[in-house]
Amino acid sequence: MQIWSHNIDVQDLNDKGKGTLNAALGIEITSFTENTLTGRMPVNEQTIQPAGVLHGGASVAFAETLASWAGSLAVDDSRFHVVGQEINANHLRAGISGQWVQGTASPVHLGRKTHVWEIRITNEDHKLVCISRCTLAVLEIPGQYTRAEERTRS
Repeated sequence: MQIWSHNIDVQDLNDKGKGTLNAALGIEITSFTENTLTGRMPVNEQTIQPAGVLHGGASVAFAETLASWAGSLAVDDSRFHVVGQEINANHLRAGISGQWVQGTASPVHLGRKTHVWEIRITNEDHKLVCISRCTLAVLEIPGQYTRAEERTRS
């Protein structure tokens, strides 16, 4: 069953990520199915810890990015906006510098006021690096995701 409230344009999502943490970490949305959203992130000098492996905080930022995009696409963005409310992560193996990790967000619960998403981050060998669960609050305001040139400072 299709969960998306409107058409998904992967390039548009990546364009809206320019000038944000998404771009700073090299996060790219790559594909979607009827009920999942997938992206990738490099394991490089922007995302590693001093030990030379993927930083857990980068994994959490990646997971929340995927959940937030998925949540925003699952609501009517003319009426609703989603924001991260809680996230947890279990880091299961190191992400190796010079490789990419891939993450897939799947819905656990899509309610009127909250969403819960599971995000599975894997390495190039398809082994689980991190599993995360992110709760999003659904706010009754129009969606706020815009391109860099449309953002205003307050």
